[in-house]
Amino acid sequence: MQVEKTAAPAAGRQHSASATDAVVVLDHVSKRFGGVVAVDDLSLDVMRGEFFSMLGPSGCGKTTTLRMIGGFDAPSEGVVRLDGRDVTDLPAYRRDVNTVFQSYGLFPHLNVFDNVAFGLRRRHVGGAEVNRRVQEALELVSLAGYGKRRPGQLSGGQQQRVALARSLVNHPQVLLLDEPLGALDLKLRKQMQLELKRIQGEVGITFIFVTHDQEEAMTISDRIAVMNHGRIEQLGRPEDVYERPATQFVAEFLGASNLLDGVYRGTLDGWGSVELAGGDSIRIPAPPSALVGDKLKVGIRPEKLHLYPDGREAPSDHNSIAAILRNAVFVGVSYQYFFDAGGGRQLSAFDRNAGGGPIAGPGEKVRVAWKPEHTFVIPADGMAQPTPTNHQTGRQDK
Repeated sequence: MQVEKTAAPAAGRQHSASATDAVVVLDHVSKRFGGVVAVDDLSLDVMRGEFFSMLGPSGCGKTTTLRMIGGFDAPSEGVVRLDGRDVTDLPAYRRDVNTVFQSYGLFPHLNVFDNVAFGLRRRHVGGAEVNRRVQEALELVSLAGYGKRRPGQLSGGQQQRVALARSLVNHPQVLLLDEPLGALDLKLRKQMQLELKRIQGEVGITFIFVTHDQEEAMTISDRIAVMNHGRIEQLGRPEDVYERPATQFVAEFLGASNLLDGVYRGTLDGWGSVELAGGDSIRIPAPPSALVGDKLKVGIRPEKLHLYPDGREAPSDHNSIAAILRNAVFVGVSYQYFFDAGGGRQLSAFDRNAGGGPIAGPGEKVRVAWKPEHTFVIPADGMAQPTPTNHQTGRQDK
């Protein structure tokens, strides 16, 4: 739970009028390995200068998609374009793309300067230019003065910065990052997330980032593509995907969700009315395509729930459900509560740790309440409905 406030529009990266074109385009791309379909008819535009993330569980196709963009794997079907040019059949070394992997791939026998300079020297860049660009790259990743050190003398985070500098020094159009922070400890990983965001903002290069970490994707991304079984289930800004998930998979993968079954009963005073499986009636933002009698699922994020001990009334403008507290878990900054709302319905909520202890004890009755506008709706089958924005392909409306 959080102190209520009016939500401000999410800022995100704003592209200038001269930089709104797509630098990477995947057009009906598929990839099969024998009888296994790793990527299934995927279409996607990645815009110039944005920090774009592909998020999903292991085996969802995100790394295979990245490898097809980088030229390490050829698609079984479809076209890959880079800055308007068909690069489907071009090998990796002929694409203006660099890649940073989870394994840093630094040369242990070379010092930091020579590791970063390696690609420039292979392209026969002059010595003075090499020196200037390497120094600029090291300053960009906060490693100025580290040029003479060997990789073995650096921490994991510093080695990651060297790998990043080596990829950026060639000024690629697109930088691909395949779970580059996976080997770092939690504290360093969070620091590097902010560093990556800062660096990308300074250089203005398109970053395409692969991760299975939901919080990481939301922290650094301008847009997120949530992938499952080789397809994009939803594409959008982190705020939009989190607050308005299009499918049950997205709702459950991108953070915790309370999902309740119900039947749509029409509109009342501008709100949709839903009768929940347990008999409660709640208000929701009126779904434009729902018909009276349609089965659907309503969802509420745990932090949006407010808890009222037995004897205290919930606000009349809130939805509320009677429940029994089953467990309260202390997690430092908050308490996490688990409730039985009857009929097999299980709910969870977060309550900020303000120093007063848990709001109730196990076995006690409470009311769980939330604002109607904090409810999201997905079809009862958990699948996305076809819309003009085409969540299946991930294409952005033009």
